[in-house]
Amino acid sequence: MTTFKSGRLYIIGAGFAGQTLAIEIKSKGIFGEVVAFLDDDPEKIGRRIEDIPVLGPIKDVARLLRLHPADEAIIAIPSASREYLKEIYRILKEAGFEKIRILPGISQIIDGDAHLIQTRSIDPQDLLGRTPVTVNLRSSLNYLRGKRVLVTGAGGSIGSELCRQLLSAGASRLYLFGHGENSIYQIDRELRLLQDEGVGEKAILVPVIGDLKDRDYVDWILAHLKADVVFNTAAYKHVPMMEENPVAAIENNLFGTDNLIAAAKRHGVKRFVHITTDKAVEPVSVYGVSKYLCEKLVLEAAAASSPHESFMVVRFGNVLGSNGSIMPLFQKQIEKGGPVTITHPEMKRWFMTIPEACSLVLEAGGVGENSALYLLDMGDPVKIQDLAEQMIRFYGLAPYDDIGIEYIGFRPGEKLGEKLLWDSETPSPSGYDRILKVENNDSAAINLNVIMDELLPVCRFDPGQPEKYRDAELLKSILRTHVSSYEQATAGVLYG
Repeated sequence: MTTFKSGRLYIIGAGFAGQTLAIEIKSKGIFGEVVAFLDDDPEKIGRRIEDIPVLGPIKDVARLLRLHPADEAIIAIPSASREYLKEIYRILKEAGFEKIRILPGISQIIDGDAHLIQTRSIDPQDLLGRTPVTVNLRSSLNYLRGKRVLVTGAGGSIGSELCRQLLSAGASRLYLFGHGENSIYQIDRELRLLQDEGVGEKAILVPVIGDLKDRDYVDWILAHLKADVVFNTAAYKHVPMMEENPVAAIENNLFGTDNLIAAAKRHGVKRFVHITTDKAVEPVSVYGVSKYLCEKLVLEAAAASSPHESFMVVRFGNVLGSNGSIMPLFQKQIEKGGPVTITHPEMKRWFMTIPEACSLVLEAGGVGENSALYLLDMGDPVKIQDLAEQMIRFYGLAPYDDIGIEYIGFRPGEKLGEKLLWDSETPSPSGYDRILKVENNDSAAINLNVIMDELLPVCRFDPGQPEKYRDAELLKSILRTHVSSYEQATAGVLYG
């Protein structure tokens, strides 16, 4: 969200979103003056809209502007492609704009209903990667109208963006569940500010502080909240850190999800959407194994569900700019002068933006079938080295000359490249853009009950087996016994 000082504003894009911003700025009268629209549309250039001149083409007129130090540009073209945004950003920087803001992508704008509070400083994730798919949120969220919706991990990167988009769902209540007081406070405050400024609809917001590891509490809270729909994004996600804390990873991710599923089935949740990761495919880390087992938990719950229940899984790869991910790390390294550190020159990952991933998750949640696993189409994998070089250039610096790139070797639990599918899985079109339905043809099913019985005394104190409690080596031994990819990885086999 934005904080403006009173000054001169140039709105890039004279379409409906740009016009809406101009009207709002003029009506409030405290955020400065819109002195011009900049646009490439010949039919708009030379006109006055809201008594504001439309200048263009952008590349020609921007360099002729006489800018003041406080002047700001607001890019208000929610449907712009990545390539077009890169070009506009380059033009604005060359013209001398130091302050450039952007409206969120089209997936977050409902029927062109843009608001000033949604603008924020442009950053690398707005320019990198492919152009996000356009999702009609108003129609895709219709299944949530009037419903009580619970988002676990609501203070995290994925959870908080789901909540922002859910403001437009027409839900009666939106429960923001998380164990971090500060992060839940922040997203609750942000959503209330968005609502005050006219973004979305007036769902009742209910912040809920709690821990999924507490089975009794999770059961109690779901009994009282009477949620219709659950989006489960809560998880410990940082791979190397979870390698150092393997018991915490299994306790939180696996047993926390098990607690949530049990409470959801007991207290009438109609639709349960579980978020998972490509690291659950042929997992080589404790985190990956925990998410693999969670997928199995949800699908087993689906197999035993009633006709009125739907349990489903949505899997995708990395998202740009999430907490603890590579992009914020690169930003900090660049801002301190480098070097940027990379595991391996050939390391690749799939990436999509957080808003696009969340829009597709919400769409899948509405069209998904019980017992289904969906995969978001991630496009082509990106070399981490290429991503680092692009980010360095975003800051106007030269890779290797201004900012060095250093290779530091594999960290615990990392692969050279991730897979989106097991060899036994077959993707097919779902009928919705960039959402694939996955069929599993693997006949060698694992016994979840046995695994969880073996893991339980490691994660929860059992007076009859006190020696097993928090025994990380025992936990890893159990995982090696049941998950062959993890067994091979810990034996020194490198997954490419």
